[in-house]
Amino acid sequence: MRSPRRRLTAGLLLAPLLSGCFAANHDDSASDSSGSGEDGRLRVALAFQPTENYSPYGGQDSFTLSRLGVSEGLTRLDANGTAVPALAESWSSEQNGRSWLFTLRDAKFQDGTEVTAKAVASALTHAAGADPAPPAISGVKLTAEAVGDDRVKVGTGEADPVLPLRLTNPSLAVFSPKAYGKDGRVDPVGTATGPFELTKTTGDTAATLHRHDDYWGGRAQAFGIDVKFVSDGTARANALRTGDVDIAEALPVGQVASLDKDTVHEINTARNTSLYLNTRAGIFQDAGLRAAARAAIDTSAVAEGVYEGFAEPAQGIYGPALTWAAGKRIEPTGRAKASDPKGKSITIATYNDRPELAETAQVLQQQLEKAGFTVKLEVRTYARLETDLLAKKFDAAVVSRNMMLDTSDPATVLASDFTCDGSYNLSFLCDKDIDNLVADAQAESDSAKRQDAVMKAEAAVLGTDAVVPLVHLKIVTGLGTSVKGALLDPYERQFVGTGTRR
Repeated sequence: MRSPRRRLTAGLLLAPLLSGCFAANHDDSASDSSGSGEDGRLRVALAFQPTENYSPYGGQDSFTLSRLGVSEGLTRLDANGTAVPALAESWSSEQNGRSWLFTLRDAKFQDGTEVTAKAVASALTHAAGADPAPPAISGVKLTAEAVGDDRVKVGTGEADPVLPLRLTNPSLAVFSPKAYGKDGRVDPVGTATGPFELTKTTGDTAATLHRHDDYWGGRAQAFGIDVKFVSDGTARANALRTGDVDIAEALPVGQVASLDKDTVHEINTARNTSLYLNTRAGIFQDAGLRAAARAAIDTSAVAEGVYEGFAEPAQGIYGPALTWAAGKRIEPTGRAKASDPKGKSITIATYNDRPELAETAQVLQQQLEKAGFTVKLEVRTYARLETDLLAKKFDAAVVSRNMMLDTSDPATVLASDFTCDGSYNLSFLCDKDIDNLVADAQAESDSAKRQDAVMKAEAAVLGTDAVVPLVHLKIVTGLGTSVKGALLDPYERQFVGTGTRR
């Protein structure tokens, strides 16, 4: 027999790192409603096609599963960026932060089996052994073991004050034992724990979800979700306009004026659009040429000309959504003197799933050519670009990235994006001094001191000109006027919940 559950209590939580709240209609209350609308189902258009057959370790795919209410982990993020209970109802730190003990709530997998400590430990062990490792645990020696039937001990080797935040990452979601194949793949169809069950996939174009009636948080108000993956932003806007979908993500700012104003919802996020310069191959190995590229760029032209007021010129890696950053920012250190490009050729890659990125790349092309570079653009869907992007095949890339997406911890983002062993290091930057500064930030358990250390590391990263932050973004989501309870999340991890309906 499993031991009785303790009453829901707050675990050992870190102080909030991001200030803000979910926008309109954040209703996650349990309900026995069968849903409203013609058939009680939601029709959703998402921008990013699955690239790894919905693998939770497949980058964007894991966030798709999370945003559709399919998967969840031990913890989740609240509106303030704090780790709060999900499959774990409470937790505490042990061994001076080198391990954590999580107490599970009563829950069932979508295949009807019970969520046990053994199953959770196995799921986390599989994630820790994935190659490449999920960004949230890059550089962390994660271990997990069952303690009885309802508690899981998670170790990190060295003290890790942000482990509860790491475990909010969708790539660390928990699936039933039958999801894990011998080839290392994970099949999320009918094996997760969220309010909606993935029941059918149609390649990378569509998916069908049904309500998980045994969800621990109560039955969802919608019967299910019909998902279309539509990489063209204008097509997503048109689908919303004609009523073919109820919810459309990442609307192009150029389409906003043509939509019913009651269907357009914007929210400040921690997302940036930045230019990443390849420091390991091509001409941007030269710090002087990186400095020349940075000096040539007018970020206000991007904010005003491309994003039409739905963005502001970037001040650094961390934007205004992180209210603590502005008061702690320091000037970049160690920048090289700009050198003459002398007509040198570069290729800038970007993707058209977010329509503004291609236009941003065109603006940068003009600015860089005016400064003396010869610029070629490569524009694809993200699904067709990612492999080559990570293989150093381009001189630069225009990428939109939520800087709090992986863990809601700014130090972890720096480790992932700008250290030698970073799992999403699009600049391929490898600087031991920066690695040491990032390590210092990661070692700080005090929130204020951790933030100070992060900003010192940010200044060092910006001093290399490996990345040129362009704009801090607002996200524009389209919601049909009959839609209630949609989750507009600054972390972009939630989209629909138990209270989302039409």
